[in-house]
Amino acid sequence: MTTPNSTLRAARMALLMSQDEFARAIREAGERAGTPNDASKRLVQRWESGQIAAPRPVYARALEAVTRMPIGSLGFPANTLARVTDDGQGGHDLQDSPVGVPILTAVPTAQTAPTGTYSGVWLSTYEYVSSGRGGEVFTGKHYVVLLQHGNTLSGRSLPNGSLNPDSPLSLDLQLDGNTVTGTWTEQTARDGYYQGARYFGALQMLAEPTGRRMAGKWVGFGREFDVNTGPWELRLVDASTDKATLERYNQPPG
Repeated sequence: MTTPNSTLRAARMALLMSQDEFARAIREAGERAGTPNDASKRLVQRWESGQIAAPRPVYARALEAVTRMPIGSLGFPANTLARVTDDGQGGHDLQDSPVGVPILTAVPTAQTAPTGTYSGVWLSTYEYVSSGRGGEVFTGKHYVVLLQHGNTLSGRSLPNGSLNPDSPLSLDLQLDGNTVTGTWTEQTARDGYYQGARYFGALQMLAEPTGRRMAGKWVGFGREFDVNTGPWELRLVDASTDKATLERYNQPPG
């Protein structure tokens, strides 16, 4: 029984692309890199449905170019790419790993069923202190497409849906009752204060019974090799994820 790749689907939807458009963008990325590929809507469907566990390297590189995310952040096991065999259909069959060298790292799944449905567009808001700017407190805001599959939540910010331009945010979360735990990754703008640095860390929040708000704390690493923390909130703004809704929120939050 396959598990759908909601992470890849969220990344595609956050780019406001249909499966056809996504496949075309992957082909174009391959052509630009001098490594053509045959990406198709059917291949994208097989990735998103979980029928293909890992893309071939030629597709993995194109996926990274289109989404600007490492392959391991797209719902695929990055550590399998060096130990796979081509299945001839756009993906790989996983080989047996050497003794003591696991190919896949299992992600623990929550045992308690979620209390609501969390798919939709959410406003993500967090605060952080900039030590390099005199300890001033700044706020980061993104409109995020959140997709739920069982106890898993995958979130990706919309292309223009951030307070700071060109600063995509990724969320990979697990639900256990009203507890939400997981990781976050943000790629800062190349021409911004942090000059394209990639930041990541952990996130733990509590979901309100209404299913419309989550609030808690983030933790992450700073530029001075320190560990920082601060408040983080997710607030539901629209339960729809259709293209018209995503286009409406594809703008900087007010």
